[in-house]
Amino acid sequence: MTTLTLATRWNPIDWPLTHGPIPYAVYVVGWVALLALAVGRSRNWWRFRLPAALFTAAALSLLLDVVVDGWWHPFPEGTPEYVTWWIAVALLGFCLAGWRIRRLAWRRKALALGLSSLVLLMAASEINIGFGQFPSGRVMLAPWLTKTDDLVAPKVARTAAAPADKVLSEVWKPPADLPDKGTVSVVPIPGTKSGFQARDAYVYLPPAYQANPRPLLPVVMLISGQPGIPGDWVLSGQVNEAMDDFAKEHGGLAPIVVMPDQLGSTWANTLCLDSKIANVHTYLAEDVPDWIHQNLQTAQGRKSWAVGGASMGGTCALQLGVNAPDVFGTVLDMSGQLEPTLGTRADTVNAAYDGDEAKFDAVDPVQVMARKRFPDTAVAMVVGKNDTEFRPQMEEVYKSVKAAGMKAKFELMPGDHGWVVFRPGIVQQIPWLAQQTGLIR
Repeated sequence: MTTLTLATRWNPIDWPLTHGPIPYAVYVVGWVALLALAVGRSRNWWRFRLPAALFTAAALSLLLDVVVDGWWHPFPEGTPEYVTWWIAVALLGFCLAGWRIRRLAWRRKALALGLSSLVLLMAASEINIGFGQFPSGRVMLAPWLTKTDDLVAPKVARTAAAPADKVLSEVWKPPADLPDKGTVSVVPIPGTKSGFQARDAYVYLPPAYQANPRPLLPVVMLISGQPGIPGDWVLSGQVNEAMDDFAKEHGGLAPIVVMPDQLGSTWANTLCLDSKIANVHTYLAEDVPDWIHQNLQTAQGRKSWAVGGASMGGTCALQLGVNAPDVFGTVLDMSGQLEPTLGTRADTVNAAYDGDEAKFDAVDPVQVMARKRFPDTAVAMVVGKNDTEFRPQMEEVYKSVKAAGMKAKFELMPGDHGWVVFRPGIVQQIPWLAQQTGLIR
């Protein structure tokens, strides 16, 4: 598809940023800019300043790697190699510009900075392609463009539920005035029992929730990865749009989606456990369901409740499935880890339980599944075909899931690790979630 075709068919903020002519053009222009910065006319440039720029970029890249992965360690698995590479390329662009600027006139200084900015843009584009965070400008601008509504959902006297031998869609008759789209609200969910200081949650209510009589819809709790925010599933995952599309095909019916906070802050890692770090398991397994029961009218019972997540959120979802099986009967684990982790088993056990392995084994999902069977729990496991970090871990967990007697499936998606897998993955799994929770046949 040509840029001209894109321009005539779509709003520019909907032009794709992860494939097609735009990222390709950014890639070409970025390398041309880097080459222009690297080439000089003087002998002094080739003998001294170019090697100095290369050395400076390499030193800064190494220092950044030590600080991020060695000291700060925000990612348990470490920074992906392609991210490290493109950060190094961006640093090289700025180092080349820096070694040029002091000997240039103002106009040429501005040109050098402009060229280095194009290199930075190329690096950011390639990282975005790998992770799939922003498939378009609209998603990138979602924090400012996404409309959220106040949670105005007073309980109604009349509700509709399916009899034991049917699913909800078989008995539901949508009213003529049903809205076309659901609502997204941002709400505080207090840690009444856990004491956990959570950020505000996101709540999606499908169109059918506005009907009277109100159908008693199933609940899906979706958990973000780490680092992350509760709104990631809306802002990057566009789960509300996916649910709206599903609702259009099913008379306004879709699961209620609650997206709570399990981190406390963007870069924190609570492991989703009750530990000396925070009581997050109690928050997700008790406080959040209690809030839902108090504020919303939903289907009741574990068969109508599912929990899902991606990356660290997928690990968390499986933890909740095996440690709170009376709450959640269905689990969606997308690109999760072998176990809750802060990097190494020793680091994790020390930080969470002061080195007490027994306490960790009591809640580690693989260890729990080795001791117990869960024949009434359904699990879907989804991971990228090219995800060399998480796919082997997911394959090991799948063996444990099968051994524990769960009704399980394992599916591969095109791509590596990130929203390039999570976004289409949730779209693919919505019908399965609806089936497992009694919404459709």
